[in-house]
Amino acid sequence: MNSSGKLNERFRETCFISKKRLSQTSHQNYYVCREHYPMHAMNTRNINKISGRVWKFGDNIDTDVIIPGKYLRNTDMKVFADNSMEGIDPGFPKKVKQGDIIVAGRNFVCGSSREQAPLALKYAGIVGIVAESFARIFFRNAINVGLPIIEAKIECEEGDMIEIDLENGSVKTGDKTYPGTKLPDFLREILADGGLVAHRKRKVLR
Repeated sequence: MNSSGKLNERFRETCFISKKRLSQTSHQNYYVCREHYPMHAMNTRNINKISGRVWKFGDNIDTDVIIPGKYLRNTDMKVFADNSMEGIDPGFPKKVKQGDIIVAGRNFVCGSSREQAPLALKYAGIVGIVAESFARIFFRNAINVGLPIIEAKIECEEGDMIEIDLENGSVKTGDKTYPGTKLPDFLREILADGGLVAHRKRKVLR
């Protein structure tokens, strides 16, 4: 099985589960409810090529580092954004800018299933993540909320400008282009629609 096929299988279970959640409105599933998902986060945009400034993190960054458990009962995305990366860099929310990109090592965002983790990064301004590998659950959740990700091992420094090419599965830093794992077309379609909820909504309205 090629890399795209493996990604397809990794995401299949998530799609099945999330379809069930589309009609749920309980507090614990608020993240798929329209009132908690602003329309600006659902707008279709071209995500095939994403450029931005780099923030670097290491291996085995877990969900509690990205958004500590004490914030999880909140439903305000601004609270998530304002406290993102609190466990490793408390000043991150004030330094990060809209359009920035995270570059990380292996097993990025491991730990408990926490949909608030990719939401915190997305609403903080992060528009893409490059990592040597992603924890399986975070991989699913990032796609679900419309946060572009790519698995690739690259060399760069914090503050560098890089370009993620999702269509070709590569990352460009300066004059070097690094190969990465290309996402299947259907996953890029979900990302382009702004996430799984918006994607399913478009399908229903067609």
